[in-house]
This record gives sequence, C-alpha cells and structure tokens, in this order.
Amino acid sequence: MSNSRRAAAFALLRWIQTKEFASSLLPEGADRAFVQDVVYTAIRRLRPLRKVLGVLVPKWPKGELEALLYVGGAQILYMPDVPDFAAVSETVSAAKLCENPSVARVVNGALRNLIRRRAEFEKMMAASPLEERESFPTALVRRWIVRHGEDGAEKLCKWHNEPAETFIARRDGSFVAMERGKRVSDMVGYAEGEFIVQDPGTALAVRLLDPKPGERVLDACAAPGGKTAQIAWRGADVTACEVNPARRRRLAENLKRLKLDGVKIVESLEQVEAGKENCFDKVLVDAPCSNTGVLRRRPDARWNWSVERMEAIAKLQSEILDQSARLVAPGGRLVYSTCSNEPEENTEQVNAFLLRHPDFSLDVSDEFIPYVAGCDGAFAAVLARGKSAT
Repeated sequence: MSNSRRAAAFALLRWIQTKEFASSLLPEGADRAFVQDVVYTAIRRLRPLRKVLGVLVPKWPKGELEALLYVGGAQILYMPDVPDFAAVSETVSAAKLCENPSVARVVNGALRNLIRRRAEFEKMMAASPLEERESFPTALVRRWIVRHGEDGAEKLCKWHNEPAETFIARRDGSFVAMERGKRVSDMVGYAEGEFIVQDPGTALAVRLLDPKPGERVLDACAAPGGKTAQIAWRGADVTACEVNPARRRRLAENLKRLKLDGVKIVESLEQVEAGKENCFDKVLVDAPCSNTGVLRRRPDARWNWSVERMEAIAKLQSEILDQSARLVAPGGRLVYSTCSNEPEENTEQVNAFLLRHPDFSLDVSDEFIPYVAGCDGAFAAVLARGKSAT
C-alpha cells in the first residue's frame, strides 16, 4: 500500500477485529516506522479518541471508517510532529481508496471539526478521570491508585503512553538504545550475532540468576531467547524449553543467528523430566504474565487485561513453577520472573509457592517500577532449594 495512513488503518482495523498482536500486523517497507507510530498511538489513546470522535460522529461506525477516524484523530491530537494539514489530507486520501465514497466525506468533516474544536476537546479530556484521559482500563488504574497513590498511578500511566525505545543487549552485558526508526537488521553486528533486542529491565532476572561458566541452567519459558542468550553468553550449559511451536521456531532462529549452537532446545518440561535431566544447578521461570510492566512496549496488552484473565494466567504460572521446582538440584536456585507489576503474579505467587514447597526458601526479590527504574517493569525472586532436598 503506497499510502501510509491506509496501511495504518488496515493494520488497526485488523487489530480491532481480531485483537492479534499489533506488532504482527504492521507492514514491511520504508514507512513501517511511521505506520507503527500511528497504529501504536491510536491503540494507546483509544479511550479518549473514542470519546472525542464520538462527539463528532454520534452514530459510531465500524470497519474502515472507524479505523480511519482513529488514524486521523491520533495524528491531530497526539502526534505533534505531523502537521494538521498533512494529517487531514493524507488520511482523506486514504479514505478515498475505500469503495464507499461517503467514507472520505465523513473523515474529512470529522477531522476538520476536530482541529477547529481542539481546545474544547482538550479541556474536556483534562477534566476526565485519570483512566479516561490517559486511556487505560478503569479496573487496572484503580488498582494502581491503591498501590502507588494518585500521583504514582498517573506517572505510571504517562510512562506507558510514551513510545518505547528499542534496546539491544550485547555479549558483554551492556544495553544500547537504538536510533529511533532504524531497522534492527541494519545494525552493525546483527549478522554476526553480536546482540539481541532486549530491554534493560530483562537484566534483573539474569542478574539474580547469576549463571556461572559450566553450570547447568534450564530456561523453562525461553522464547524468544533474549534471556537464554544472556545466560549462554556467561558460559552456562543451557537447556531452553518452549512449548509453543511458532515461538520455538523463533527461539531457534534467534539462537542460530547468535551462533549459540550449544543451547539445547526442548519442547516441554515433561520432555526434560523424561530424559532424567532433573538436576539443574539453576532454573529460570520467566513466566507468561499479564505484561503490565511492558505496556509502553505492548500498547495493545492493556486492552487484553482483566482480573479474570490475570487470575487464569496466575494459575498457569503456579503450574509451571511446581513443575520446574522438581528440576532444581538440591542446593540449587529457582529464579521466578515476570514482566508484570501486579502482586498476584509476583509476591503473592512466590508466597503461595513457598507454602507448597517447604524445601525452598526466599533468598532475595526485586521489582522494577517503570517510572522509577527508567526501564520496563519487571519482578524477580530467587528461591533456594535446601541441600537435603530429595
């Protein structure tokens, strides 16, 4: 598609209809970075955009018109580097490619009225509750207010509404921010396997795991392989487990590019047990989670969040922990980590595990709150197994 706004609208429409990962819906091409900015901005700001545009288009549409309105509104209200005239003209040009000619007329009228009434709408949104003006699920923001106070919750919301930087983790343990808009594959050292894309927040789990040369380490939830690579770069003998076939293929591809051929990939923890390889010095459980620590990087994840979904994920986390605990050698360490900042997935999960497994004890735990740490949110805890464990 030659029109970047149409490409953005198409990706956004697919996301609205399917709730697939937004990153998987972005097109390749020279304007990918701009299309991503538009799509991610629209998803981040979905709630205030829907409220404002709903005033201008009282009978809310579906399909291409809905997506185009979000695309145009996102540029006008939240992308100051895009001139108003370009936001309108290019979005209307995209709308003219639709079969229904009325789509372009509605888009043109709504966006021009939005510009004329911008001050009115900005005042309206400034007076709205935090969850509306910053665009998050109400239940999630209310939880944050209880834990962090109104000021802390607002800082957290604002952090997650800023476009995320892309970092690369190098073999020497350093993290480097990439130039915005630059393709990862164009970076020096990509083909040579000198780095992998990882936020500095991921260093927490690896630091607490503290892998040593020659130690046998199991990465129980390994894809896409960032932490696996960091562990292997430190000289450990790594087994990487990933149950999802598509994610396992991605893990294998990443490890191949990184030239980490010594990492053994397995399909399940049952396969590890079946092979009687149940004496790992250290086990990392970087568990599936609600992703509330990485909403800056995963703007679509906020709209998938619910208490019910989080509770279902917490149940899965406990099952993985129980299964992984059997693979820790006496005197070994189990590091549990998430990219969530929700207690049910972190401290409460750890406490429940310790009640079920009296042969383990909590050594140390740490948490990164994004606006405090200046990186993705993360939690990690070291669970030490007694030397007399059987």
